[in-house]
Amino acid sequence: MGEMGKMAAAVGPVATLAAEPGEDAFRKLFRFYRQSRPGTVDLRGVIDFSVAHAARGTGPGAHKVVKSHLNVSSVSDHDAYRAGLQPVSKWRAYGLQGYPGYQWHWVKQCLKLYSQKPNVCNLDKHMTKEETQDLWEQSKEFLRYKEVNKRRPRSLLEKLRWVTLGYHYNWDNKKYSADHYTPFPSDLAFLSEQVAAACGFQGFRAEAGILNYYRLDSTLGIHVDKSELDHSKPLLSFSFGQSAIFLLGGLKRDEAPTPMFMHSGDIMVMSGFSRLLNHAVPRVLPSPEGESLPCCLETPLPADLPRDAVVEPCSVEDWQVCASYLKTARVNMTVRQVLAIGHDFPLEPMEENKRDIPTEGSCHLDDENSQVKRARLNPDC
Repeated sequence: MGEMGKMAAAVGPVATLAAEPGEDAFRKLFRFYRQSRPGTVDLRGVIDFSVAHAARGTGPGAHKVVKSHLNVSSVSDHDAYRAGLQPVSKWRAYGLQGYPGYQWHWVKQCLKLYSQKPNVCNLDKHMTKEETQDLWEQSKEFLRYKEVNKRRPRSLLEKLRWVTLGYHYNWDNKKYSADHYTPFPSDLAFLSEQVAAACGFQGFRAEAGILNYYRLDSTLGIHVDKSELDHSKPLLSFSFGQSAIFLLGGLKRDEAPTPMFMHSGDIMVMSGFSRLLNHAVPRVLPSPEGESLPCCLETPLPADLPRDAVVEPCSVEDWQVCASYLKTARVNMTVRQVLAIGHDFPLEPMEENKRDIPTEGSCHLDDENSQVKRARLNPDC
């Protein structure tokens, strides 16, 4: 990556936005995107990786964007197809200077399978295990007929804000522990291993996942993902549904962040220096066409999947529920390796191993390398 210094991407009103007393540069830009009224927010400073010319440096902030190298030979075409991905040779990957597929299966897994017990979710604080046993079954009829009955109460899936997988993150003490673990989904582990290998991280182990479920008024507060015990391994992020503005800052919050779009099918890999940078999501952007899906979500899985594929076709009935949900929502999967190879968790005092589920207000999602690499699950979208 080049050594060009970071430069504030703010243009127009952002540059003249008055800072509040004690407000850092990151919070200032976060507030600008969060408080702007729908349809009036100035998006000229937001990098859009889906626009082909962005890589050539002609769009706002695009001088920061460079094409990024992928290890094409590290993932066979067969393994890519097994995970529901295009061959790595067809991926478009970009990096940011200044910082030293098929989607139906994964959407359905996030809503139908990964939300089930024994995985942990924000609803556990207020509901019994029996009440949260199968959120999909309890919600699918509500969502299937959402268009007909707009005054109905929200389904449980629409109240879902986060789910944790594998080593379950403790939101209170911000740690993982050996005694709070459930098996990590094998299909998501395989997908993560292929993406990590393509980016030069062979041997990556998917050990923990945090799934965030955004409504149109949701935000993700400014934070750094540093609870994992091995920061040499990347953090993988997969986005589905409505687009969002993602802010990537520096090691300190007084550095102005770079805004960029996260579209459905985008994959972000934070590694090296960028692994411990401040980041946030101040806004989810509703489709300008009203309640609709991005075009890339119109493509189902092909019928000729490999026999050993980890992805599976999604039924018309299931996709009807998923599509209804995603018309006003965004789903994001983040996958991490927690432990270094051959290492274990340090011994902790007994009282620090409490596993209380936080209230909704304290959770990661507010309803409320020296590089970052971006690729797309469906490069034709």
